[in-house]
Amino acid sequence: MGIVNTTPDSFADGGQFLERDLAVDQALRLSGEGAEIIDIGGESTRPGSEPISAEEELHRVIPVIERLARRCKAALSIDTQKPAVAKAALDAGVSIVNDIAANRDSPEMWQVVAEAKAGYICMHMQGTPQTMQAEPHYDDVRQEVGSFFTERLAKMAEHGIGAEQVALDPGIGFGKRLEHNIKLLSGIGRFMVNERPIMIGVSRKSFIGKLLGAHTGERLPASLACAVWSALNGVHIARVHDVAETVQAVRMAEALNNKI
Repeated sequence: MGIVNTTPDSFADGGQFLERDLAVDQALRLSGEGAEIIDIGGESTRPGSEPISAEEELHRVIPVIERLARRCKAALSIDTQKPAVAKAALDAGVSIVNDIAANRDSPEMWQVVAEAKAGYICMHMQGTPQTMQAEPHYDDVRQEVGSFFTERLAKMAEHGIGAEQVALDPGIGFGKRLEHNIKLLSGIGRFMVNERPIMIGVSRKSFIGKLLGAHTGERLPASLACAVWSALNGVHIARVHDVAETVQAVRMAEALNNKI
């Protein structure tokens, strides 16, 4: 999954693809490099980020989606917390909703996904982007995240979303300290819930900087290590900024693992 943020304030690429044509060109480039899904986001969800209106988010993403729906061979995903944005994006041509706020109580987003028969990425987050890094706490992060997914799958089924529509994202960096992120990643091979596909989003994230002292632009090697580790441990989707490098690293690791 290649990342295209049409935002001025995302932590890794804020402002680079705010203009429609630049975002479209970036998405097509990532697709050409091997991305099978393009994830388009119009609202930053970095720690402490401020929410924006649905109108502003729609203004940022819908023109990009409409252009890509006609030109891009990759599947399109909308990265949003807002049901109204998800519905408009699905109508415009996306087929997957990537939802960081799957911890909500309201069923409106699930109703939108169920009606469209869309794919849905259910992410674990403790709190909201505004509060998630204040005091995250777990007694057993793997067990608690797994229990969350079991409960969410049951609740989504009540609202018409079949398990076959869902992939699960443990939410690296979303309401987790460094040690929580490392524990989730290190045990990702044992982290399977109802046999649903797992997605990992690690690319350029701040926990790499905390562990290794690397600034945002210096985190590609560690991001690649995490992607390779995840792929070899059964993860199905890697959400990344650097598609060509990740594809090459993962394919080589897979070849060595398969001894071809």
